[in-house]
Amino acid sequence: MKLIFATHNKNKLQEVQALMPQSIELLSLDDIGCFEEIPETADTIDGNAILKADHIKEHYRLDCFADDTGLEVEALHGAPGVYSARYAGEGKSNEDNVQKLLEELKDEDNRRAQFKTVIALNLHDHQFLFQGICTGTITREKRGDKGFGYDPVFQPDGSNKTFAQMSMEEKAILSHRGKALRDLIEYLSK
Repeated sequence: MKLIFATHNKNKLQEVQALMPQSIELLSLDDIGCFEEIPETADTIDGNAILKADHIKEHYRLDCFADDTGLEVEALHGAPGVYSARYAGEGKSNEDNVQKLLEELKDEDNRRAQFKTVIALNLHDHQFLFQGICTGTITREKRGDKGFGYDPVFQPDGSNKTFAQMSMEEKAILSHRGKALRDLIEYLSK
């Protein structure tokens, strides 16, 4: 089965490919010649995943899935949430986003947070949603050099490492994306 993963993010693509069974050929947006940025204008993580999956189905007529992920910090009333990728502003880097988060939490004792991923699957003219949540804390400084995004400052519950200190395999076991993907893969395997 060929399935499009609606992403240009090579790190994310690698993470997902590592978990997919051999029977599923995973293609990225680049592989199908979709080079435009798909607008993420919904005000929820679920909504953005649906927007991206629907864009591919509508414009390319291909079975696909799309994900959206947000970091929700308790002390910031759920921020950055749906704005996680552009928390420090449009055109800013992951590093800028992490620095802004650490600055906003510098005097905060409550560092509880969760990552939430929603995957929207468009398959044979039906849509299905899969969700994964990983709870943890925001560290006071960056640790590790693997992963991407907020990985250097997110320490999942039950671990003494940040996501950026873990191998891809270790992270996949605990992560929000790993949980949502396992549910997606289980569904696709039926």
